[in-house]
Amino acid sequence: MKEVQQIIDKNKEAVIIPDGIAVIGKDLKIIVFNEAASRITGYDEDGIIGIDCSIIFRGCTDDLKYIPESLENNRVFTNIAINITDKKGNIKNVLASITPITKENDVLSVVFVFRDTKEMLSLSEDLEERTLELIDQKNKLDAIFNSNIEGTFTIDHDWNVTSFNTSAEKITGYKGIEAIGKKCWDIFQSSLCRNGCHMEQTMLKGKSTIGNELEIMNKSGKRIPIRVNSAILINNKNEKTGAVETFIDVSEIKNLSSHLSEKFSYENIIGKSKELNQIITVLESVSQTNSTVLITGESGTGKELVSRAIHLNSAKRTGPFAAVNCSAFSESLIESELFGHEMGAFTGAIKTKIGRFELAQGGTLFLDEIGDLSIAVQTKLLRVIERRVFERVGGNKSIKMDARIIVATNKNLNEEILKGNFRDDLFYRINVINIHLPALKDRKEDLPLLANHFIKHFNNRFGKEIRQFSPSAFDILIEYNWPGNIRELENVVEHCFILCRTDTIQIEDLPKRLKTNIENKKSEQPPISTNNIQEAEKEIIISILKKNKGNRRQTADELKIDASTLWRKMKKYSIKYG
Repeated sequence: MKEVQQIIDKNKEAVIIPDGIAVIGKDLKIIVFNEAASRITGYDEDGIIGIDCSIIFRGCTDDLKYIPESLENNRVFTNIAINITDKKGNIKNVLASITPITKENDVLSVVFVFRDTKEMLSLSEDLEERTLELIDQKNKLDAIFNSNIEGTFTIDHDWNVTSFNTSAEKITGYKGIEAIGKKCWDIFQSSLCRNGCHMEQTMLKGKSTIGNELEIMNKSGKRIPIRVNSAILINNKNEKTGAVETFIDVSEIKNLSSHLSEKFSYENIIGKSKELNQIITVLESVSQTNSTVLITGESGTGKELVSRAIHLNSAKRTGPFAAVNCSAFSESLIESELFGHEMGAFTGAIKTKIGRFELAQGGTLFLDEIGDLSIAVQTKLLRVIERRVFERVGGNKSIKMDARIIVATNKNLNEEILKGNFRDDLFYRINVINIHLPALKDRKEDLPLLANHFIKHFNNRFGKEIRQFSPSAFDILIEYNWPGNIRELENVVEHCFILCRTDTIQIEDLPKRLKTNIENKKSEQPPISTNNIQEAEKEIIISILKKNKGNRRQTADELKIDASTLWRKMKKYSIKYG
């Protein structure tokens, strides 16, 4: 009994326990009665010791039977609903357990543990009410945090991001779930990160900073100027727990003209591949000159987009941008389209027409598919580029050309020269700077960014809220060779938007040619051996287990299989992880 009392006393010191505990001897006398038992029954702990236990069952004699039954037959009762009577005569329903205390198979006493169901219900309701209050307060704080027009985030002592509001998501392109847990420099990627930035001053010296300006890089690789404030974070014990930063995007303040021409700026040339980064570097240099530029690449690779980017980042950006597709006109009409004509210059010329060279004065003239021009028109074009003057068809007045020329073609002009289809002297004139745009099949790593770009575009156009391609549908996009390049991808996404009825584009929404392409590839592939399939399955399970830090439940959910199935597969492949 002494040991039981010591355990009870120890629990009493540690915490106020909700369960009443009474130890009852073979003579049915109460030996131990804890504080919770006194609270529930109303009997004083010291006054009830040595009293027959029937005192707490008066008026409930049927429920007293469990005590002698346990004493005489060494029987355990668990979670039984019985009634007891408190000191004031009130009958209370309790949930009880009765456990014999034995020595060498001889029952010495029983431990009667009971819990007032009404009291527990009241405690549960009170706990639920307090929990709802806490949730309500948290929701209010979250609403305030996320409604802040400034990007706001916090970090701990180890520089890990611990919170990241909605404005921070919009400015950086990172979702909160992506940023939280990462080092702040992995998210912001400023040249000042870990190199004397404002946060270092705050963290190391506890010094707040106001109005610092720096440049960060968002998730898509775009550089963004921001203005920041930072301060130390202190908890309710006045201990430093990290730092907080607020920041705003000052791109518009820094460069309003760049903001207005955003549609065709370098940032609208979507991609992060090595080839595209090199092209953008060249564009930044080319835009500062008036040199003639030759853009080459397959149809649909975005040659006009690049030409507009050059124009809008050049000194002539305030001037017009005139574009003409040289393959869209017959030989008899292309001269008139380029140079204009005087009234009566030929049959049907009933009035004077201004050509594209004049329309582009003070700006940029973009000649697309220049490889389709006839030799005769090439000769006249060469003369214009060399002399910087031209005449309208049927006219004799020289007009000074004040336009930058950018040309583009999907043909190999060196081969066309060898075939006699293109003048080599014109080629040397236009090929001052050559920018070659790679085919989409050669920069598949840019496909996710391009697909997301077009999803956003068509969401605005169609008023839908499509989020993504399903993994299986996107696999088909990756496998496809894209002969029509980015233009074809845009058309495919539009096709999917017309058919898609959910927020995710599925295989059935794709054009038939893409699905046929993947089916043909599968039919050409040799059958995969069972061993290869099992090895692949094993690697996938290990990879996802590692990602979930050995948590089998999360791994099974991600694999969309039952936990027992995962266990069997782990046993089958001798996977010991976790």
